[in-house]
Amino acid sequence: MPRVLIADKLEATGIELLTAAGIEVDNRPGLKGDELKAALRASDAVICRSQPKLTAEYFEDPGKLRAVARAGVGVDNIDVPAATRKGVVVMNTPGGNTVSAAEHTIALLLALARRIPTADATMKAGGWDRNKFVGTEVAGKTLGVVGLGRIGREVARRAKGMDMHVVALDPFVTAAKAAELGYELVADLDELLPKVDFLTLHVPGGEKTKSLIGARELGLMKKTARVLNVARGGIVDEKALADALAAGTIAGAGVDVFSAEPIAADNPLVKAPNAVLTPHLGASTLEAQENVAIEAAQLIADFLLKGQIANAVNMAAVNPAELAEVRPFVDLARRLGLLQAQIAHGPIRKASLTYRGELASHKTRLLTAAFTAGLLEYRLSDGVNLVNAEVLARERGIEIAESSNPKKGDFAALLHTEVETEQGTTVAAGTLFGDQYVRLVQLGPYRMEGYLDGVLLVFTHRDVPGLIGFVGTIFGTHGVNIAQMTVGRQTQGGEAIGILNLDNPPPDQALAAVKGHPQISSLTVVKLPAARHFRTRDPERGRLDLTSLPSYLAGRDLGILMNNRSLRFTPAATRV
Repeated sequence: MPRVLIADKLEATGIELLTAAGIEVDNRPGLKGDELKAALRASDAVICRSQPKLTAEYFEDPGKLRAVARAGVGVDNIDVPAATRKGVVVMNTPGGNTVSAAEHTIALLLALARRIPTADATMKAGGWDRNKFVGTEVAGKTLGVVGLGRIGREVARRAKGMDMHVVALDPFVTAAKAAELGYELVADLDELLPKVDFLTLHVPGGEKTKSLIGARELGLMKKTARVLNVARGGIVDEKALADALAAGTIAGAGVDVFSAEPIAADNPLVKAPNAVLTPHLGASTLEAQENVAIEAAQLIADFLLKGQIANAVNMAAVNPAELAEVRPFVDLARRLGLLQAQIAHGPIRKASLTYRGELASHKTRLLTAAFTAGLLEYRLSDGVNLVNAEVLARERGIEIAESSNPKKGDFAALLHTEVETEQGTTVAAGTLFGDQYVRLVQLGPYRMEGYLDGVLLVFTHRDVPGLIGFVGTIFGTHGVNIAQMTVGRQTQGGEAIGILNLDNPPPDQALAAVKGHPQISSLTVVKLPAARHFRTRDPERGRLDLTSLPSYLAGRDLGILMNNRSLRFTPAATRV
């Protein structure tokens, strides 16, 4: 039974969903330090909110941990790169608090426009001064929206309902789509900022958006303009904003998120005039709390029980329908990666994948990750899986490139791979027969139809009579049975390649005897998983079919992760 740690307060509906699905729940919010480390290692997944802070130290030795679900949008409290390197999927719940965050943005907008907080405070102090709190109407005013994601779209839609003119900045929205929604689209901040009466930001946090709105940008705005931030702390430079408010270069600010939370007493916005501050309340509604709890629980249940990945921030989404289409190709891609790792000589510099025919119409990121995992796992004893394979490749200076060509050749679907090393380039291509049987159809310049499973003897030779019989005789003498044989050549009597599928690895004496034939120029033993199975390196764990995608992702049952997590290089293959 899979086990899930609840590391922060979660609504009961989310916990009930997990238990009803047959998942063991360890509900212990507030754990820290060594207790939290132990609980994480003993769990298959964890659900958290803004707490705890899952820093890199918690992913150094993740144990069973395969997934983190953040009951909320931001993953600021999770070290995503550290999780990715250890093969842990990180998911969030961007839809659960959309309405709440949008409504809070509108609430701050109206509170600023009508000066409601200061009016309320004055009345409660015994005052009554209607002239002091003259506000401004929002109808007919221009709202600038930076980021038309889920929340940005909902804010814009509500603003349109209040007769506001919406001007948007989003590089992923086309002018045609903006016109369809009734918004004006601009190219950059310099064009947007002088136009707006209210500015609202709905972009992710991080280095790319840090201080997106600073002193220069505030200086481009009207003195009557107001700034809203219900997205992420640090997107607006807090000191620059406080200075602009104090100088009167902008009229007001509504801020719900801060660069450091809880905010300190010396935060410059605390004493800034015309600022409405709330303590990160964007998702703090009963409905939002329940929605994100249910969404996070469902994400984890689907991951652990169905192999579905949604809303992942560190890998491609995988849903059952897409998985059903590409599942056999995931197997093919990984096997081609394993093969390339064992036939390529020298440090790998680049791997290029070309998806041809029907494969070109599929989402191929999962296949690329599977190939990369296979390419790395034979050479690294650090944990390699679909989540972290491309990251580990980049860290080692290996470029992974992919392209697609919808034109069909000899096969309806083909995966063509090239691996470049300091000593040359190796080529391998594969396809499926009958939508399930993986086949090798090209190795180097040679065409063939070979089996990509078990122990393979790959040898290049001169195409002369009697050579195959010679190899078979030697292997028979040493008790090695040949299960399948494939031969590829370009011209009769010229250079050729032979691939033998063996029932067991040949002993060194047999390999030396075969290598001794004067017409054999190279010999490589390649070890691949058994047919349609991924054999683990720990024989006690047996083998498991790819139908369990979470195990494949985690690699603990399918051998994607090595037994020893310490990083070291191991021999790629046996060559004589």
